[in-house]
Amino acid sequence: MADNETPRTTPNEPVHTTTTKSNSSMAFIVGALVVVVGVLAYFIFGGDVETTSGASDVNVTVEGAGDAAQDAGNAIEGAAESTGQAIEGAAESVGDAAESATDGN
Repeated sequence: MADNETPRTTPNEPVHTTTTKSNSSMAFIVGALVVVVGVLAYFIFGGDVETTSGASDVNVTVEGAGDAAQDAGNAIEGAAESTGQAIEGAAESVGDAAESATDGN
């Protein structure tokens, strides 16, 4: 009679099955953060655009500042005059120095 047994061979490398699990909790956390940032941005940048009740005139009156304003104007005028005189003096000094330098040669 014939031998009907199939030969049994062992594989050289064992077969490994690797299963990976996705981390769905991380996706929920990131999604929740995106929603929170979106809601905050809506309230900060969006919200009610019309915050005033229409056009209104604003008049500001400062009383009792007449003497102080006059004194400040006089001080500014005096400073401008003294600056102009200093510039004129410096220009004359430069001109005198240039003249003496050319006369000496």
